Amino acid sequence: MTIVEVACDYCKKIFPRELRRINEAKKFGWKQYCSGNCHSLAKRAMVSLQCGNPNCNKIFFRSLHEISISKICFCSRSCAAVVNNQRSRKRKPKLKICPNCGSYFSGRRKYCSSICLPKTTIIPKEQIIQEIKKFYKGRGRIPFKREYFHWKAARFRFGTWNKAVLAAGFEPNPVKFAKKFTAKDGHRCDSLSEKIIDDWLFSKKIFHLKNAKYLNTLFTADFKVNDIFIEFFGLTGALKTYDKLMMKKLKIIKKNDLRLIKIFPKDLFPESKLNDILNELIKPEKTINKPSLNLFLHKS
Repeated sequence: MTIVEVACDYCKKIFPRELRRINEAKKFGWKQYCSGNCHSLAKRAMVSLQCGNPNCNKIFFRSLHEISISKICFCSRSCAAVVNNQRSRKRKPKLKICPNCGSYFSGRRKYCSSICLPKTTIIPKEQIIQEIKKFYKGRGRIPFKREYFHWKAARFRFGTWNKAVLAAGFEPNPVKFAKKFTAKDGHRCDSLSEKIIDDWLFSKKIFHLKNAKYLNTLFTADFKVNDIFIEFFGLTGALKTYDKLMMKKLKIIKKNDLRLIKIFPKDLFPESKLNDILNELIKPEKTINKPSLNLFLHKS
């Protein structure tokens, strides 16, 4: 076995190798490397560069298409930020004058602080309590947080929305599905929203079933009127398990070509849209054609 020294095609280091291996590489046009590391580095279509940060000067590799037109490259984002921040001017905040106290401040606000806000824009506790009572008097229930326009002010004045409801002398709304409700027709509902839908059907004298099964499956719909199923999508997007359950129901509906009416929280609050959504369930009143008087008149 003859050993001959040859230069590495990547690092140019002289290393010993068998003569038969050298002849084989020349025959097939292969390049020769001193180690596996040089072999892998040679396969990379990269160029060695020096970091453009003068405080770093680190050597790193970068692909040709990643090299910028300016040919100034950085080994990391932090090095790029150091150099670019020195080149570009720092933006000075635009100062405003508070119309109340005259002090300078920055930001999108009109006043420097909540203390300088005029009293006309501050909603007092008494007004919030009166509006909650007015809502209860008109609709027979306390408003949900999303129904009350100044709910942020209520939370700021009382700490939480439920505390504002308690201050008005009412019991706060329970957590969704934590309390059962009884509709006017005696049906047990899982939420206040379902009770509102059930009461609407009862007020329109529409016969309906509660928790009706989808054909021979174990899945049930909230309501069923004749061959039409009604579902209230109350927790859509809030719980993954709820979304998976509703997807299974929708697959059954699509597979069996069933009729479904979807109701979402936005259809109930702040204003009810049930008259438009469930309009097809209302039976038109039958008009009785009265006999004409001409039938009772004899020709003279």
